[in-house]
Amino acid sequence: MTQSAVEIRIGLGSCGVASGGEPVRTALRQAAGARATVKTVGCNGMCHCEPMVEVVEPGGRVTLYGNVTAESAHRIVRKHLRPAWLPAWARSGSSEHQLDRQTGPAASYLGQQKRIVLENCGEIDPLNIDDYLARAGYQALAKCRELPPEEVIAAIANSGLRGRGGAGFPTGTKWKIAAANSDPVKYVVCNGDEGDPGAFMDRLVLESDPHRVLEGLAIAAHAVGATQGYLYIRAEYPLAVRHTRAAIQQAAGRGLLGALHVEVREGAGAFVCGEETALIQSLEGKRGMPTLRPPYPVERGFRGKPTVINNVETLACVPWILRHGAGAFAAFGTKNSRGTKVFALAGKINRGGLIEVPMGITIRHVVEEIGGGIKHGRQFKAVQLGGPSGGCIPACLADTPIDYDALAQTGAIMGSGGLVVLDERDCMVDIARFFLKFTQAESCGKCTFCRIGTKRMLEILERLCAGEGRRDDLEKLATLADYVSRGSLCGLGQTAPNPVLTTLKYFREEYEAHLEGRCPAGRCPALIRYRVNANCIGCTLCAQACPVGAISFRPYEKHEVDHHLCTRCDMCRQACQDDAIEVVSP
Repeated sequence: MTQSAVEIRIGLGSCGVASGGEPVRTALRQAAGARATVKTVGCNGMCHCEPMVEVVEPGGRVTLYGNVTAESAHRIVRKHLRPAWLPAWARSGSSEHQLDRQTGPAASYLGQQKRIVLENCGEIDPLNIDDYLARAGYQALAKCRELPPEEVIAAIANSGLRGRGGAGFPTGTKWKIAAANSDPVKYVVCNGDEGDPGAFMDRLVLESDPHRVLEGLAIAAHAVGATQGYLYIRAEYPLAVRHTRAAIQQAAGRGLLGALHVEVREGAGAFVCGEETALIQSLEGKRGMPTLRPPYPVERGFRGKPTVINNVETLACVPWILRHGAGAFAAFGTKNSRGTKVFALAGKINRGGLIEVPMGITIRHVVEEIGGGIKHGRQFKAVQLGGPSGGCIPACLADTPIDYDALAQTGAIMGSGGLVVLDERDCMVDIARFFLKFTQAESCGKCTFCRIGTKRMLEILERLCAGEGRRDDLEKLATLADYVSRGSLCGLGQTAPNPVLTTLKYFREEYEAHLEGRCPAGRCPALIRYRVNANCIGCTLCAQACPVGAISFRPYEKHEVDHHLCTRCDMCRQACQDDAIEVVSP
């Protein structure tokens, strides 16, 4: 067993870079020298522990470290690269930041997942095609080229794979319709225009395992008879764009793509371009606006030709299905929701990041077991599931299984997989306002119902949050939501009212409190006051933190808040170490 066999992996996806991973990589290389291989990999999904380092030793022993700094990187190298003849106590070093894969938080987070889409993330160098080939990369593509296209389509259909981008349309059915079209020119498109607040599924997969998505796209092209493919990725994902372009160049250079020509097109950041007809308009160089359906893109899409559009996660499932068989994929999940689903865990959760779990797992299990529960021991209130057009599901329904049918019954949707966790300090009226403000701003304006209806709904929500609500506002909200849902052209407008409708349904008492000028969660600035209680010892920390001088600097005296100056920025309460600052709603 030689020292050179040791491999040290450093995660440098966007989250790793943002957390300071570059200096850690430099420190690892300096400390290791020629004694070990320092390998750059993508994120393994444990974004809450970035920067992450994984040490793989001869014999397969793996040690995981989280929140690594340049200083601790040197200690990690010393621990693992000291000569084997030294006594154990001399080799042990510091166990600071070490994560146990068998027990503890890392085991709870990673051990309860089933990784199909994410199986290579954090394991391979995304810029090294040989790493991907060593893990059965492009074997599925080679296999499918030996099969008639109809057999490939049948395998995808029998697996039960449904589109992971929102609507959940059966992937095999979509491919079958396109393959049956007699037009000799067809296109395949990967939709990587992820724009949901709090969602980063597509970004992480494209950054960490771009060849996987490219292989899925090539299989789709073979199945439907296309010779041209596009990966439409928003320009705000520069690392994903760079890695995907490198993957295309490497695969084409090895002759793995055959006659298929693939290009990356960068989206300008319009949320509506996640809708497939708007995406096609953007690909054609036009303003991204939805068009009437039918005809659907599989019938007449890009440049008037049959076009298959699948999102990143859907295509990443395809190679696994062909390698392991349709039955293996269908064995996970529920009757109408087969396989696994990738979720971006965000919000008031202890262990945020990217997870992949079997369909049918409950919301509670994801939040409490995998996510480690709510931060600071606060109360679990709700989850906002499915992106800005999703719905808010209360904690009392946390035992709802995560599948297409069960979520639809709650008023929410699966969406692309954003899962934002909320606690008791989140105001549900404000949450509805936040998401509606996003969709209203992102509306392309083509539909009157979407353009004006969402604007009028937002005006009502802003009145409520400002304490200026009217008695008939709640009824108006429900009526407008119905009009917008039924009258909008595309999925953006049709689902934009979901956050409002679900919060009205499950948290109506909060809306009624706002009509009375109260915000029970203490969130809406116009409806709250900051008050100093008897715990105050006059330490002046709150006065020092206040940016507008609303708290006078009076050492050793009980402080007071000037409500006329106070901007409700919350900095005083965060600075206080004695729980002396309270938020009250009249």
